Amino acid sequence: MAHKSQADGTEKNGSFPSILYCRSDLKEGSLQWVKEPLNGQVLMVLSMDNNCSATSFDMDLCAEKLKSLGVQVAADQWGRLIQDAVLKPEVRRYMFYNSRAFQIAIAVVFYMSLWTNIYTTVQLCSFGRYWEASVLVTLAAVAVTVVVILVIDRRQRKINMNTDVRLAAVNEIFIKHSLILGITDVLDGPHNILQLWFVHFSPERCLQSLSAHISDLQRTRASGLRHSLDQLCVVMEVVVRPDPGTEEEALREESPLLSNRENLNKKPVTCNELLCLVPEGPPEVMAQQLLVIFSGCYVRLLVTGRLPRAVAGGHLEHSSVPCLCQFIETTVLNTSQSWFMGR
Repeated sequence: MAHKSQADGTEKNGSFPSILYCRSDLKEGSLQWVKEPLNGQVLMVLSMDNNCSATSFDMDLCAEKLKSLGVQVAADQWGRLIQDAVLKPEVRRYMFYNSRAFQIAIAVVFYMSLWTNIYTTVQLCSFGRYWEASVLVTLAAVAVTVVVILVIDRRQRKINMNTDVRLAAVNEIFIKHSLILGITDVLDGPHNILQLWFVHFSPERCLQSLSAHISDLQRTRASGLRHSLDQLCVVMEVVVRPDPGTEEEALREESPLLSNRENLNKKPVTCNELLCLVPEGPPEVMAQQLLVIFSGCYVRLLVTGRLPRAVAGGHLEHSSVPCLCQFIETTVLNTSQSWFMGR
């Protein structure tokens, strides 16, 4: 079975249908699927060690499996998008500093520092020499550390602009072939392992349902809808381009008589610009944009078992978790009616 080691850990939470395995026949070189995939099933998992900068995902294996799924997309196209999305050095550093391994290390350092500070302060009091004081200090440090860990875990349930949204360009391609991608990290001993998940998802019903919901909100709660979508913004660095006439006049006035190397290598002037990810438009276009943007976050929460439970009306067969459109309507559009039960 392909990718069995990655899939075993995800089957235990029971929050989504069983993993769909791919059976490889080495003699014939053919790939056959055991059964038809359902929405929310994991089709493939690619892993890499994030501690080593020279490692990368096995794109050749990925291309082979995608062909077996009937996904006819040029490998260099989606391979380049994945490279730009999650394999750049700065993105990998960010993912390491936001990984579980780093968070565990921070929690340990925080606990030790907090315990030391509280214990040192208690020793200044008269009751600090009793052993009961050490127990109270330990309990207080543990309680505060647990609260901090819970706050971090709650923050991890939200969309990450630096990882989830960067996969939007890749998901825009693959969602047309009933696939969505998400990335997670796991701790394997001292190694931080990145996992790229390929999940089967047919967007037709979710797109239709979400379009109808957005159309209804545009008629009844247009201001509330716009306020919710205005939160989905990213800061882009753009080059400032002055008017041609003004630029030519400024160059004549400021150019020195003798050119030097500093002027030749002068960097362009840039500024930060706020870009709205979901601009105003037809409901179908806005729904498609929301599905693409939140696919990465949805897959990450799905495979880690962090999605809330759905009551009914979802588009995931034989599953207790919400479908993608339910997830968006509840977490992004802030509808008054909730399909989710408390965990």
